[in-house]
Amino acid sequence: MKVYGDIRSGNCYKIKLTMSLLDMPHEWVAVDILAGETNTPEFRGRNPNGKVPVLELPDGRCISESNAIVNYLAAGSTYLPDDPFELAQVQQWQFFEQYSHEPFIAVARFIAKYLGLPDERRDEYESKQAGGHKALSIMDAHLSDASWFVGDRLTTADIALYAYTHVAHEGGFDISPYPAVQRWLERVADQPGYVAME
Repeated sequence: MKVYGDIRSGNCYKIKLTMSLLDMPHEWVAVDILAGETNTPEFRGRNPNGKVPVLELPDGRCISESNAIVNYLAAGSTYLPDDPFELAQVQQWQFFEQYSHEPFIAVARFIAKYLGLPDERRDEYESKQAGGHKALSIMDAHLSDASWFVGDRLTTADIALYAYTHVAHEGGFDISPYPAVQRWLERVADQPGYVAME
């Protein structure tokens, strides 16, 4: 299998982490999004939406969208529940990550880390802070009496949320007010097969 991605991207890191936890061999193909490498006809042939990550299967079929890829890779493992209710809970948290977490924490991080916080984007950067802290507060409340987001073990819900949460400080988010989130971050990093973001 091939993964097309930018390892600094949290969405791409989800794939790297999942494959490491599963000890899954793969080829990583670096894609420079700032250089426009996702806009080439060759890349658009793999993902017409022009975004990373993309998983290319040995038969040439491709899957895009990070959480879809993570769930595909984790199917049949302990990281993706078979129980319909628990599976729905995983997907619930993954939708939360994409709609209530990533648009704030990941975008603020992109503006700061990738773009260097230019003056013309500073207002947008500042506007992301409240939404990011709201997401962190919701996560902290859930984790205050739970070790994981779903059930009693790490699932792809945790992988999805971990990716940008553990680098939230790069988007200007102080996580010290969220002790349950901090403990959860440590639990994830202690998992066998864990790999850090490069």
